[in-house]
Amino acid sequence: MSLLQALIFDVDGTLADTEETHRRAFNRAFADAGLDWDWSPELYAELLSTSGGRERIHHYGHDCRKRLSAPEAWADFVAELHSAKTRHYGAMLDAGELTLRPGVARLIDETRSAGLVLGIATSSTYGNLESLLDRNLPRDWRNWFTAIETACIHAHARLHGRGPRRRSSR
Repeated sequence: MSLLQALIFDVDGTLADTEETHRRAFNRAFADAGLDWDWSPELYAELLSTSGGRERIHHYGHDCRKRLSAPEAWADFVAELHSAKTRHYGAMLDAGELTLRPGVARLIDETRSAGLVLGIATSSTYGNLESLLDRNLPRDWRNWFTAIETACIHAHARLHGRGPRRRSSR
């Protein structure tokens, strides 16, 4: 019996080198919103110490927040900006701008063949995960993972042979 019984993957930086694509998507969303913000690779590397895209926008835009009349306006602004960033990121994935890291598909296939339990735990959104894997793995990839936990979904649990269930946390 092997000591290793399960393998849990992160997405950003593990399954794929996503950070540059995320950075460019943020900058496109900023331009769409008429902001003069431009996250250079160096600045973005610093901002990665703040986990989560919405949280990164919130942290970076602290001075901008002071110009808004109500806290709710800031929260709405951040949510809209992050949604625009997510749309840009999805379009970039749709255009094939991002692939899995070399060897990841083979690793997943070999661990499946060995009978290991597979899971995904990520602070990325389910939509981003789905876009990435839909374009880089066979259609039935959802059935390969016993659990999928994302920033916007509490649980994907395979129950009695069914695929993962989606439950929204927000």
